[in-house]
Order: sequence, then structure tokens, then C-alpha cells
Amino acid sequence: MSGPLRIAVAGIGRMGAVHALHVHELARDSGTCRLAAIADPDAERAQRFSKSTGVDVPVFRDVDALAKSRICDAAVVATPTDQHREHATALISEGYRVLLEKPLTNTLEDDRAFVAELDGNHPNSLMLAFQRRFDEPLKYARSLMQNGAIGRIFKIFSALEDSGPAPNGYRSGGILPDMSVHNVDEILWLTGRMPTRALSMGSRIYSHALTTCEEDFDDALLCMWFGDDLLGQVQVTRNHVSGYRVETIIFGEEGQIHIGRFDQRLNTVVVEAYGRRGRGEPIAIKEFAMRDYHADLPEFIDRFGPAYKAEVAALVECCREGTLFPTSHRDGLRAREVIEAGMKANFSSSSGAAIDTSI
Repeated sequence: MSGPLRIAVAGIGRMGAVHALHVHELARDSGTCRLAAIADPDAERAQRFSKSTGVDVPVFRDVDALAKSRICDAAVVATPTDQHREHATALISEGYRVLLEKPLTNTLEDDRAFVAELDGNHPNSLMLAFQRRFDEPLKYARSLMQNGAIGRIFKIFSALEDSGPAPNGYRSGGILPDMSVHNVDEILWLTGRMPTRALSMGSRIYSHALTTCEEDFDDALLCMWFGDDLLGQVQVTRNHVSGYRVETIIFGEEGQIHIGRFDQRLNTVVVEAYGRRGRGEPIAIKEFAMRDYHADLPEFIDRFGPAYKAEVAALVECCREGTLFPTSHRDGLRAREVIEAGMKANFSSSSGAAIDTSI
């Protein structure tokens, strides 16, 4: 492709607006792409985005009209989850390559059907938005791990904690499919392995009462066993009222790698690698500057803004060069299969043994 890649964004809500902003910035900074159109049934929301960025592009009221317009070469789909398959299929069927926000669909059954459809007809047309794979701190930690800095890995702990509930009106398939899909994919990506067993625990303890969003839990844990030699632990919550928290700890026989710590004013992410107790100096310490967008954006953008932009840059490069995407629908299905297994073995307060205090 000699000219800039024309990209449309379908769904200009909290994630779609971020993706559209990054397309606009990449167009301005590199000339490799341009924002060609927006599709959203809320015309006022689309106008607010255009006004805030100074970008004037055609606005379509529905994705079908966008798909038939031939106005773009590729598209980002960030519509509600229950419309992901319909909208991605409409665009892919017209020949567009698509970056789709996670998850694929709302259920494992629909995920499998969608994956089978894509594998049969359009195996290389969809890139699933797992932005952590493009995060520089996590990429650095992965390289330390792969180079043997802490020896054989036997456990990975990954935490994702929101400061409040899902927004009013948000349609969630459950806290684990909605939130922990990022953590699960992160662990699968770090290890290159698929677990064999999983279980989960869930609670409704605070923030579920503060939103109209109907969700099974507001706090959950997921455990994954990779045979007998590796354990994955995921912690997600919407109750970390002090602010957004993302941390990952990789445990090895010769030390540990720690990625990120909670900070109410996040401007750097630190990756620290330490050897066994008694070692005088750390194996590695590296700081990564985060970006201040100077805008009212979702809290997770403070931590992952640069990764989201790098993800869109990867979309642009792959489409311009005609190469395979670094992520696909198959990655989304694998993460869903892990989460679904964990939800089949779900424990809540009623599952616990009563504590005998009679003695």
C-alpha cells in the first residue's frame, strides 16, 4: 500500500474514542494512516469527539452502512460486546481487516461459532485487542523471563482492580469474562502454555450496588493450573476505591519479577527483578514513563495508553504490509475457555466451611 491506510472506528464510546484519538495521532505523526469515518448511533457523541480533536470525518449511524460505503480499508470495532460478532462480520465480509475490542462475544458457545466461521472463511482478517501484549513494561519483563533471569517459572500472579463499578448501562458478561480476560491472556502469552484446570471465587461486597450495570460479582479470583509445575493466579475487582491498580509478579526458582505498583498519580511503571534472598543487588530495575493525556479518559488509559496506541500502530503496519496480525480470534477463544472452566468451578461464601468457635 503506497498511500495512508484509511481506518474507520465503529463505536465511539469510552474505548472507541481512545482508538479514534490514536488513529488521528498516528496520522498526524507518521502519515501511515488517517481516520476516514466514525460509525455510532449517537450522533451527539460522535460530534463531541470531532469537536474535541478537530477531526471532521463522515459519521454513519450504523455499521452496515459503513461496511457498504467503501470509505475505509480497515476498521476498529468497539461497539457493545453483544454486537461484536455482528459488526465485525459485516465489515470482514466486505473485505476489511478489523481490530476488535475484547471479548469476541458474550458466551463460549458464540465464541466457538465465531472462531469456526472466521477460520473457515477469513482466517487472517481479525486482530483481537489484547493491548497488554504491546505494553513496554510487560514486554521487558517477558524478555527477562525468557532469558532466564529468574530461572524456571512456577507461578504468575496478575491483579486488575478498578476504582469503581462498571458504568451505568454497561452490558457485562460477568466480571471474569469482562475483566480477567486481559490477565488470562497475559499469563498465556508470558508462558506460551494452556492450563489444564481452573477454578474461581466470586463475591458481591460493595460496588455492585452503585451501578445499574448487572454483573455477577464485583470481586473475583481465578486460579489456573498448568499441570503440576506452574500456577496462574488472577485477582480482579471493581472495589479498589483508591484508584486503578495493575500489578503482575512472576515467580521463579531463582527470584521474581515485579511489574507495576499502585500509585494514585501514575506517571511511571517500574519493572523490578530480584534474585534469591541475600543477593546484594537487584537483577534489573527499569522505569517506563506513562503518558498524561490531559483529558477526561477512562482510568486504565493512565496505565495502558501507550500500549493501546502501539496496538493500533500494529494494525496499521500489518494492513499496509499485508502480514499476519500479532493476535487473533484464536487468542480470545483460548482465554474464554480458561475463564469458562473456572466459572464452572465457582465458589462463593455459601461454599465455605462454617467456622466452629464453640471450643
